[in-house]
Amino acid sequence: MQIKIDNYKEEWPEDFEVIQADLSRILGPLALRVDHIGSTSVPGLGAKDVIDVQITVRELSEEIIRRLVDAEYVYWESISEDHVPQGEDDNPKLWKKLLFVEPPGRRRANIHVRIDGNRNQHYALLFRDYLRAHPNSAASIEMIKREIVKRHADDRETYYDIKDPVYDLIWDAAKTWSTLTDWTPN
Repeated sequence: MQIKIDNYKEEWPEDFEVIQADLSRILGPLALRVDHIGSTSVPGLGAKDVIDVQITVRELSEEIIRRLVDAEYVYWESISEDHVPQGEDDNPKLWKKLLFVEPPGRRRANIHVRIDGNRNQHYALLFRDYLRAHPNSAASIEMIKREIVKRHADDRETYYDIKDPVYDLIWDAAKTWSTLTDWTPN
């Protein structure tokens, strides 16, 4: 499938709310929080038309997998950890996750299940909040993604090989910003 970056869509937050309600119903208290993350969660930022959702949990359990699969979410067992930014502790336990996509016929979504307090759980929220607070950085991210897609729309691996190090640059700035502002996730 070809990668395409769309202009920001005003309906993305509402689309997330529908997905959030479904996931909260399915997981109940297993979900400590369900957050809209990724580019579609940043007002004004163009992105792939896929809603990224993070479910924060105490542990990655078989019960979570069973409930989501029973609700027809598609489990991507082959993706079990996140990209580790340069300079971060590369202990795989800190970057472990479960990944699901939407049930067949539903609105496109990537559902990332991560452990509360792990680096990857923190990363998704801080990255989102930093871009919300820094529209010039968000615009730069969009411009870079559009340029990558111009050259590699049919090559997902190359797209992410280029995008991930760019995000590492933003990650460093976001970490500094978080200490200066006493950031806590919304």
